[in-house]
Amino acid sequence: MSSTTLRSTLTAPRDGIMTDEVGTVTGELELATDCSGGDVTVWLRYSGATEWYRISAADCHVHDVRDHEAVHHALTAVLHRPTAHLAG
Repeated sequence: MSSTTLRSTLTAPRDGIMTDEVGTVTGELELATDCSGGDVTVWLRYSGATEWYRISAADCHVHDVRDHEAVHHALTAVLHRPTAHLAG
């Protein structure tokens, strides 16, 4: 990851988040997005861990690299579900 990497912490939804390498991950996680030439790549890891997992289904292209921050915040908002365990 590079200097254009943004990071946020989140709590996964009840059913978890699907990664490319290990399948579904749950619990307290760290989301990272990186933007290079307008291509946004998405990574996830368990909080405090060193190994990152890809979420290629969330990758996208932005026409203006300044939109990277908005994409990162949108992904964080969609994936962060701190009360998911209470839903049923």
